[in-house]
Amino acid sequence: MNASSLQPAQQSSERPANSLYGGTRNRRTTVRDIATAKQRGERWPMLTAYDALTAGVFDEAGIPVLLVGDSAGNCHLGYDSTVPVTMDQMVMLSAAVVRGTERALIVADLPFGSYQESPAQALHNATRLLKEAGVGAVKLEGGERTAAAIELLVQAGVPVMAHIGLTPQSVHALGGYPVQGRGDEAAHQLMRDAKAVQAAGAFAVVLEAVPAELAAQVTASLAIPTVGIGAGAGCDAQVLVWTDMAGMTAGRVPRFVKQYANLRSVLGDAARAFGEEVAGGSFPGEEHSFH
Repeated sequence: MNASSLQPAQQSSERPANSLYGGTRNRRTTVRDIATAKQRGERWPMLTAYDALTAGVFDEAGIPVLLVGDSAGNCHLGYDSTVPVTMDQMVMLSAAVVRGTERALIVADLPFGSYQESPAQALHNATRLLKEAGVGAVKLEGGERTAAAIELLVQAGVPVMAHIGLTPQSVHALGGYPVQGRGDEAAHQLMRDAKAVQAAGAFAVVLEAVPAELAAQVTASLAIPTVGIGAGAGCDAQVLVWTDMAGMTAGRVPRFVKQYANLRSVLGDAARAFGEEVAGGSFPGEEHSFH
């Protein structure tokens, strides 16, 4: 390990004790902490997590918010979209992430079909995630069309992170994953969506696949933080799917992804080394055996 590889850890240790990323905290991050970070202009990272072991690594790294995304459908459950993911699956995955962490605020996605019917349906399923999984907040997709659900959840004591721009659960209606907010009409609608979720009580809003200039305008117009994914550097926070970030994803990744490691190669090499030793008879050795 060279000196440059230690630089991020050295920088994080020098951050103020009350900083959202890194810092020193003996409790979980709260929505109040996130609001305070917006007020002082602090930028912060968010990653997805779907299991206790990986979530624990990110928690120890000081990532203040972990999203149990329905993206698990694509990168862990073998689906070709997020649409098939069920509430039972989200409860199971979210509970694992909660058990594996001590510091991060855990936000869980409400999957497709779990909130679109009515605000009451949204509250029922959000309550499951809080009571059965122990998460600290939920996330749902949509702007003006989901404002009533957000308002009911917040009134009931459920912190809500909104999600506008590209909404992956609408993949069939959108015909894919196109950039959202291009053109005056679309840009105005995105701004209306952002203002609607803020007015409804959301504590933050994800902006996905939005032109950077528009995302910066939305961020400047809101009192709540924006979390960008493919929305440029003007957002208050940034989120990536961890398997994309760490190089586990095979094939092409979205343009907005930066890969910080190549874990797919590392794991493949480890598996091949194990296979070769087993096939060749050198594993297990005497040091791995009982007598």
